[in-house]
Amino acid sequence: MLNKLKITLQYILPKHAISRLVGKLAAAEAGWLTTKLISVFINAYQINMSEAKYKNASDYKTFNDFFTRELAEGARPINNDDNCLCYPVDGAISQQGDIVEGQLIQAKGFNYSLISLLGGKTETAEPFQGGKFSCIYLAPKDYHRIHMPMAGTLREMIYIPGELFSVNPLTANNVPNLFSRNERVVTIFDTEHGAMAMVLVGATIVASIETTWAGTITPPAGKDIFRWQYPAEGVDAIRFNKGDEMGRFKLGSTVITTFAPNMVEFNPQAGAETVTRLGEYYADLLR
Repeated sequence: MLNKLKITLQYILPKHAISRLVGKLAAAEAGWLTTKLISVFINAYQINMSEAKYKNASDYKTFNDFFTRELAEGARPINNDDNCLCYPVDGAISQQGDIVEGQLIQAKGFNYSLISLLGGKTETAEPFQGGKFSCIYLAPKDYHRIHMPMAGTLREMIYIPGELFSVNPLTANNVPNLFSRNERVVTIFDTEHGAMAMVLVGATIVASIETTWAGTITPPAGKDIFRWQYPAEGVDAIRFNKGDEMGRFKLGSTVITTFAPNMVEFNPQAGAETVTRLGEYYADLLR
């Protein structure tokens, strides 16, 4: 009964308004009140601050500064094997596997469309048809910066407006098409091994999504889809090495990564509910 109530509230509450209000509060420099809020959050979620570059609640001017905290040097070593990918975030795998007939698995009994996830254009989704996908959920306690699982050059960024349902396991198991109906930022990369997309999915009280090249992407005004193209070569090309930071969430959410066919094979020991740590072994390159 309680779970049913939680899902019902997801549909009827003004999620955007709540999220924007929380975003303003999280960005406020409120002195002792901010410090107190951060301290309460650390204790409630048992956050390991020994991993952070700045270890005390009082070191952060805003809650957002704390939530997107930088890790101490060496806290997340990046796997340096050129034949494999590393996890892009701390979190837990929701689902991963094959993209079959243009569908990704959300949860038992729920699939969703690759084309819808990536913004509605067939040509955008085409390089990933028949490939692999991986969905990683970031809990409130997790490190919330997003890094590159492999080297790549940014080709396109797409902002897609939408709902702001929670993306926790309860919602994923009960709200159809969750990830293709929520607000999200799609980033598409060319790599030496094939195309890769990283989808940064918004959620309730996710105040904004940022990338390292464009800053805050959400929320712009209006309900239109926005697309940005980037050069493949030259001084203006945006290139990343494996392990480089590419974005961050101001409050938690989900990252979905898709790969071209015959490009990667996921760690066979990992699956739904596997805990992930940035930099650790994620998948093998097949070509």
